[in-house]
Amino acid sequence: MTRIAIVAAMAQELNGLKEHLINPICTPYAGRDFWSGQINNKEVVLVLAKIGKVAAATTTTLLIQHFKATQIVFTGVAGGIGAKVKVGDLIIATELLQHDMNASPLFPIYEIPLYGRSHFPTHTRLSFELQNVCEQVVQEIQNPQTTSLSIQALRQGLLELGLPQPQLFNGLILSGDQFISSQQASIDLQKNIPLALAVEMEGAAVAQVCHDFNIPLAVLRVISDKADDQAHLDFNRFIEKVACFYSQAVVLNLLSRL
Repeated sequence: MTRIAIVAAMAQELNGLKEHLINPICTPYAGRDFWSGQINNKEVVLVLAKIGKVAAATTTTLLIQHFKATQIVFTGVAGGIGAKVKVGDLIIATELLQHDMNASPLFPIYEIPLYGRSHFPTHTRLSFELQNVCEQVVQEIQNPQTTSLSIQALRQGLLELGLPQPQLFNGLILSGDQFISSQQASIDLQKNIPLALAVEMEGAAVAQVCHDFNIPLAVLRVISDKADDQAHLDFNRFIEKVACFYSQAVVLNLLSRL
């Protein structure tokens, strides 16, 4: 049986998706609430990743081993560090890397010891479907005639925050057990890993677990801040006004396609 796990980074994102569950069942397990049911005739399980790489890895392992997830979609926010990336943009991960992994000189910097790799790719087909949905959402934001309530709320949130029309990017996302919130830290990441578009705290750990179990993974991150000295000021408003509606619009459409 196909069961799609939707992993959210923030409670606001998860709450919006839970409203669409048919026959919802909440299973508390290992300090987490796993919500099972159906959305758009697909078997799903929804859960918060919890914050940080270890917590996210535990959540992912439980989804695969205990809740029998066959595909995983991760949605959440991230700090933008790519030069062209701005607040409100969408990033679909092609691969993920732990920017705070450093076992040198025993292993090259960023390489996961005994894996022989630093970058963990996402699943090509699942990411392609996610991209198609994101392209559709970006187009619908521009259409004032759309009837989707989540798109209408998303458009209003972008207007209230004074954000321009969002763009969609594909590329490298970084993860580490730090909330990057200083201009210097952001500059250092750009200098050391110039291909990176965004930075967050969970995705690369999720990707490593999915690699271990050979489970398809797709990752969407919405840029909530520029990972600079103003990051903490932008973050909460963006979650409430924009990010939670992105998750609803994208995930509901994706589930109708899979």
